Amino acid sequence: MHEKKSPDPLHGITLQKILEQLEVFYGFDTLGELIRIKCFTENPSVKSSLTFLRKTNWARKKVEELYVKTLPKLNRD
Repeated sequence: MHEKKSPDPLHGITLQKILEQLEVFYGFDTLGELIRIKCFTENPSVKSSLTFLRKTNWARKKVEELYVKTLPKLNRD
């Protein structure tokens, strides 16, 4: 059987994987400029950012939107 590929670019990707890929691609300094949230600008870490993003839907949405915009660049590397 053939499995249909979801049109949703976030399908099957964890928030942790999204954050790790963005951090490698941009670094926390640039992430903090692109998305103005303290978890990216003050003592940033993947762990603390995940904690915040899991509790804060508007911030998670911004991170997911940036990830979708960045996907073409990530796929080139």
